[in-house]
Amino acid sequence: MAELPVVKRLRKETETLKRELTVDLPKELERARAHGDLSENAEWAMAKQRQEFLRARLSNLEARIAELAVINLDSIPRQTVGLGSKVELEDLDSGARSEFEIVVPEEVDGAQNRISLSSPLGHALIGKGMDDEVEVRTPKGKRSYLIVKLTTIHELIALENDAATDSK
Repeated sequence: MAELPVVKRLRKETETLKRELTVDLPKELERARAHGDLSENAEWAMAKQRQEFLRARLSNLEARIAELAVINLDSIPRQTVGLGSKVELEDLDSGARSEFEIVVPEEVDGAQNRISLSSPLGHALIGKGMDDEVEVRTPKGKRSYLIVKLTTIHELIALENDAATDSK
């Protein structure tokens, strides 16, 4: 079963954090300990705070990876909007076009038009296909859009695999 791209990124982040926690941070703690009295040692205190943060972050990442790892890519639609899809929309009132990517909460980035499945627009788009009209309630009122382009996660993964093959 293939993994979601976000799971791969989170696994990579956990590897980086584990290295820092098990290799880099112990060296920092040892250097700080060499400075003597730990009760007034700012380097020691900061390293210990970093250690606590890393442990908490790792725990959160591992829990989230476990949740996301059970998502079966084959269960994501191939012809309609689903997790990982890139969608180009035309605003039916203004004619303006915008492109959005449907992502899990960890990947949301408004500046890059990466929206959550559970956002009002994301929720309205799920299950829709090319040339479907979508109506969304926004703070500025109802907006209507037409899906003018749809690239599913399956197509995006195939493109990535092709690019990786071509670069070898």
